[in-house]
Amino acid sequence: MTQSEYWNRITNKAKSEDRPFFSLAPMEAVTGSVFRRVVAKACAPDVFYTEFTNALSITHPIAKKTTKGRLYIDPLENPKPIIQLWGNNKEDFAKAVAEVEKDGYEAIDLNMGCPDIAVIKNHSGSDLIRHFDTAQEVIDGARETDLPVTIKTRLGYSEVDEYKTWLPFLLKQQAPVLTVHLRTREEMSKVPAHYELIDEIVKMRDELAPDTLLQINGDIMDYQQGMQLYKEHPGVDGIMIGRGIFQNPFAFEKEPKEHSSEELLELLRYQLDLYDEFVAKGIPGHFAPLQRFFKIYVRGMKHAAEIRNDLMSTKTTDDARAIIDKIESNGYDN
Repeated sequence: MTQSEYWNRITNKAKSEDRPFFSLAPMEAVTGSVFRRVVAKACAPDVFYTEFTNALSITHPIAKKTTKGRLYIDPLENPKPIIQLWGNNKEDFAKAVAEVEKDGYEAIDLNMGCPDIAVIKNHSGSDLIRHFDTAQEVIDGARETDLPVTIKTRLGYSEVDEYKTWLPFLLKQQAPVLTVHLRTREEMSKVPAHYELIDEIVKMRDELAPDTLLQINGDIMDYQQGMQLYKEHPGVDGIMIGRGIFQNPFAFEKEPKEHSSEELLELLRYQLDLYDEFVAKGIPGHFAPLQRFFKIYVRGMKHAAEIRNDLMSTKTTDDARAIIDKIESNGYDN
């Protein structure tokens, strides 16, 4: 399967419905197999990504053991997620892509926008925006595979205007998809995404890489907001939602509707059950990261702050289920 064939498979349905393709953003300690399946149950996007993973760790004799959990794909996941890799060494990527292809992954995304300071100190993620030569080596290393290789980045590192040189460099790589988070690394999420630049970026793409699909990321909370951007900015092909999923696990619903507390608690029970299954498979898992999801399910409930505090004090999934039982028996109304 060629790079364009893979993405044609993903985008054909979206095009037939006169909409962009939608994806859930790769998020550290969030978009593992368990939560991907939770989102799929609520309402699945067209594309899922894994948590971002260090390319070096994929084949490192010791570090590869720690990637087992973040790279796990459940047999029931359909479509399979795209693996997102970060790093700064061509050889690391060449080895990694060969390994993940054997593991059944069908596509690769390169992280060139992560603002995390530890990643930047590793001269990776958004630090690559300041080092075109290293970015080129990463791309070349990742392309030592037949799998589609896409890129996710930010507008610049320190200044917004850096997009005028950085994005053309990336577009000239003729990747099947370029995802642009519409902020710089320095801006983090402290300012609104720069939607005012979308049309200019579309024009860049049309001139330099007309076959590259352009996906937009930043401050998009749900399907409806994504569709509005799509209509306002012709030429955008994809919409990526990140933090919006923490506001609403049903963010990808085409027809928004109110969801009851019962539905949300059922979804939380489902995540707890999947987590137990995950651990039972012998895959390393820690309860603490699971706690970051609790706020998703209790937002808007009566006594939400108290419920969340109680959930955050739990140590096991059974403890969390006991809290759910208390909610369902109106225990918080006493």
